[in-house]
Amino acid sequence: MSVTELSLDIHPRFTETDGLGHINNTVIPVWCEAARTPIFEIFNPELDLHQWNLIVAGFTVAFIAPTYYGKSVTVKTYVSRIGNSSFELTQTCWQAGNKTAEVKTTLVHYDYGSEKSRPIPTGIRTVLASLSGPNTQANEA
Repeated sequence: MSVTELSLDIHPRFTETDGLGHINNTVIPVWCEAARTPIFEIFNPELDLHQWNLIVAGFTVAFIAPTYYGKSVTVKTYVSRIGNSSFELTQTCWQAGNKTAEVKTTLVHYDYGSEKSRPIPTGIRTVLASLSGPNTQANEA
């Protein structure tokens, strides 16, 4: 299977910079959330908050190099692991050909009414698998 990923171009706003002209560290996770919208649409095509069925179980951010104001940033997103009810996204930020950050987010298919995780439906698993990164792992259990 070929590697497929989603991509979002962001134009940093002046307000997102710190005193040194770097993009503030708190901004990268917000950009990555924006880049996850197509993933949200796989689970909830109308993005209806009354039918929301994902929850963030956790995320980590590795800051690799400074990101600067004045140059666009591309956030690339791919599915790096698929479990029974959860999956992991890896997102990388690129500016002027340099990788500036990497974010790993674990999302859970979740039923807010019963407050329990739910297995990812087969059709959705197939779509997630099509967004495979270089080391995607599928757990069929």
